[in-house]
Amino acid sequence: MLLHEIVEFAAAAEPSSTALVAGDRRFTFADLCDLVGRLGSGLAGVVAPGERVPVVADNRPEYVAALYAVPRAGAILVMGNTRHTPAELAGTLRSSRASAVLATADQLVRLAAAAHDLPDVRAWYCIDDVPDGAPPGSAPLADLLEGPVRAAHDAAERDTAWLIHTSGTTGRPKGAMLTHRSLEAAVLNTTMARPVAADDVYLFPFPLFHVAAYNVVHHHLRRRPVVLLPRFDAVDVMRAIEAEGVTSISLAPTMISMLLDHPDRHRHDLSGPRQIGYGAAAMPLDLHRRTLAELPHGGLAQGYGMTELSGNAVFLGPDEHRRAAGDEPELLAAAGRPAPLVELRIVDDEDRDVAAGEPGEILVRGDQVCAGYWDDPEASAAARLEGWFRTGDVGRIDDRGRLYVVDRKKDLIITGGENVASREVEDVVSEHPAVAAVAAVGLPDERWGERVCVAVVWRDGAGVSHEELIAWTEGRLAGFKRPRLVVTLDALPTNASGKVEKRTVREIVADRHRPGPVA
Repeated sequence: MLLHEIVEFAAAAEPSSTALVAGDRRFTFADLCDLVGRLGSGLAGVVAPGERVPVVADNRPEYVAALYAVPRAGAILVMGNTRHTPAELAGTLRSSRASAVLATADQLVRLAAAAHDLPDVRAWYCIDDVPDGAPPGSAPLADLLEGPVRAAHDAAERDTAWLIHTSGTTGRPKGAMLTHRSLEAAVLNTTMARPVAADDVYLFPFPLFHVAAYNVVHHHLRRRPVVLLPRFDAVDVMRAIEAEGVTSISLAPTMISMLLDHPDRHRHDLSGPRQIGYGAAAMPLDLHRRTLAELPHGGLAQGYGMTELSGNAVFLGPDEHRRAAGDEPELLAAAGRPAPLVELRIVDDEDRDVAAGEPGEILVRGDQVCAGYWDDPEASAAARLEGWFRTGDVGRIDDRGRLYVVDRKKDLIITGGENVASREVEDVVSEHPAVAAVAAVGLPDERWGERVCVAVVWRDGAGVSHEELIAWTEGRLAGFKRPRLVVTLDALPTNASGKVEKRTVREIVADRHRPGPVA
């Protein structure tokens, strides 16, 4: 099955059933199928099969349509992170050699300055009215929707459908190539591990430019409506839960905390959700217990996955969460059990299987593994071991088959659900003329999961204020990547081979951390 066929089959079986709700805009499956068909047909007249079409927009129905329509045309959807700086966005377009761009008015204006340096882009389409300051030749998206609906491109299941750039440990974003097959395998695994009820109404508050968008496809496969929010806002979430009868929702732990802490929470009826799926960060035990106490109808469920796995591959269900809140709190440290069509291995540094219960690198095998990294054969080869995908995470498997992730990808910082490569932060901060050396680490943060912190060694002992250094990164790093705390060191700790010991840096920064205006 191909991605667009999910919507077509749903429209044929239940044309009048609600597929998508976005504010006051509502789409049946027949409506969504029509939009997908017209957008895909219009794009097929502009781009050739295999060409890349970035979407740079906040959450809106046209973005959902593009998830299906771009692959329907045989092209590859590139997800542009709207939180990135214009230079970072232009880098994504340049590295993917984009041919056509779909964007909102504000994002087109942001990209206009770089348009001249993107020679492969032949067409710019605005989801809104074309604004002043847009790249020359920009046209309204409506132009793509006016022609006849053509037959879909004769794609293969192993053709790349989505290209999502992920922050790796090197600091250079890598484009994970998600195929029709890998995405649908992830959806099928999630359907089996986290079933969708016949009356479920799903609320999606994450950005569609994340791999979390596969959850939209998951619910459309089960022909259930998706309530789409432009962005996460606690009040909007609470209102949508009441207004749309939401029964299922995905949240990051920091979002759950914001909901429970909101002063207006008790003015809203939040008893509807029967399932609260979370991910992107670990759930603190106190927040876990508080959630079950204050939202007793909502069973917690989590998933372990990543962009390269096209979504989640390991799941911990509501029953285990209830036991974790009782006399088995150790269960909360578990990622869960692999989905039915997923295999796991734990190997040592020499790629040998470790003994049961021993830690090692987590390897995954299954159809939901991505096809590799865009235009990066070396990284693609390095991520594979005889058919297994190297996650870069360290974990162990207990005698019940549950996976425990004991360490994240080396040096990756997760803040507010976003991945930040420490190398990328270090590369920018090191450009400051007063900085001789820098190491970036993450420190625990009650609201955001982690905050980005840097330890710096000043050149010739003469530095600048911490506030000045943080301010200097504005415009050079996306807001969520900018340091929130600076610690000065005489020298960075290194091991015998001269490599910076990040664990020691993290301990030093944590020890010196004091609440203050910079934090």
